[in-house]
Amino acid sequence: MNRIAVLALVLVASCSTTPRRTEDERAADQSLADQVHNALVADADLYAAHINVEAEAGVVWLTGWVASARDSQLADRDSKAVPGVQRVVDQIEVVDWMPHW
Repeated sequence: MNRIAVLALVLVASCSTTPRRTEDERAADQSLADQVHNALVADADLYAAHINVEAEAGVVWLTGWVASARDSQLADRDSKAVPGVQRVVDQIEVVDWMPHW
């Protein structure tokens, strides 16, 4: 390989790695995820059993599934109301599992 190709590979590799999170940062992320999960479960209008929550540096990812678009909207709203949440990435899938007659 020529020097330019090697340099390009090194630059790509260095840009694609993320800095390691400290134990305190991971604990704070888990605490935020737990707070968001508790907020979802506390909402009597939302069935949150199939919603997963992950957090990193104030960004919360919601994954899993719900039975309606309204439930997805409620989960987004409830998540944003938790102190410390800076942004919500809603990747919840709406699954229409009811048979249509």
